[in-house]
Amino acid sequence: MSAIPPVRPDLQLAEGYHSPQVEAEVRLNTNESPFAPPDAWREELLDSLKEVSFHRYPDRPATQLREAVAALHGVAPGEVFCANGSNEVLQCLLLAFGGPGRRALLFEPTYALHSHISRITGTEVVEGGRDDDFRIDPVDAATLLAADRPDVTFLCSPNNPTGRAEPRDTVESVLAAAPGLVIVDEAYGQFSPWSALELRGPEHPGLVVTRTFSKTWAMAGARLGYLVAEPAVVRACEAVVLPYHLSAQTQLAGLLALRHVPEMEARVARITEERGRVAVALGDLPVDTWPSDANFILFRPQDRDADEVWRSLLAHSVLIRNCAHWEGLRGCLRVTVGTTEENDRFLHALKESL
Repeated sequence: MSAIPPVRPDLQLAEGYHSPQVEAEVRLNTNESPFAPPDAWREELLDSLKEVSFHRYPDRPATQLREAVAALHGVAPGEVFCANGSNEVLQCLLLAFGGPGRRALLFEPTYALHSHISRITGTEVVEGGRDDDFRIDPVDAATLLAADRPDVTFLCSPNNPTGRAEPRDTVESVLAAAPGLVIVDEAYGQFSPWSALELRGPEHPGLVVTRTFSKTWAMAGARLGYLVAEPAVVRACEAVVLPYHLSAQTQLAGLLALRHVPEMEARVARITEERGRVAVALGDLPVDTWPSDANFILFRPQDRDADEVWRSLLAHSVLIRNCAHWEGLRGCLRVTVGTTEENDRFLHALKESL
């Protein structure tokens, strides 16, 4: 008689990663773009889907998409790997370079999927910390790198959920000391004043930069991400990814999006401007805030319980992310920058909630 065997004993996970979704008129909890993709992109996609041979498997290496991403960043197609969101990119990296007997170093608090995917691939997780301003101390980082010799080191820049981009000298110092890959997760990279892509070269063969179409490209529903790295890293990811993993329609959506770079950049500029306005408004309220280089802002109510504030906001039909019980983020909340109208709703509700 068949039976369900026990889950792997090393998977001590309470639940998979998710962001609870509840009904609200203003949803500012998952760092999505508040703007839909351009109408021209949508029309081009719908028209082009007529030509897709859905009875055939998609182009396995996503040739045209990789060529377009490579052209965007001025690299060779062999230095680009595309997958279903940056999460699958990270999973492939850890399948190839992590696993039993190998270590991944990360600096908490940071993006939860870095540790989550490390653990489900059997990779040991080594946790470093951050200071009160959520910065990584390069000296502490060098000590950890020397002591633990990680095969993979994660840097999230701008860091989710704290919002700050890692300084260039911090990234350079980690690259100089790391014995293995240094994965710089730039899911919010287009909002940042600088990119680790600027550091690519023969002196940093282990540098991997990951990006996503979910945020600045306003394509969270398409599930598309990619990395830029040395060809050997790309080949390793190709060896572990499942066959035909990237659907024909996803490849097409990404390829067409890359024809609309000016529109994407205009959206980034609008969100960045709104981020500044929201940050100034928060500065006039009884909350602690931290500078953000992303499309969200982390803050902590000074005089009220964060859970109560979150529930009060939800009563105003405004949904934000409750980080109050996350390690290293006690009492913190995170709000995604939305449209002007959504941000006004949030600020008005927050004032009342405080």
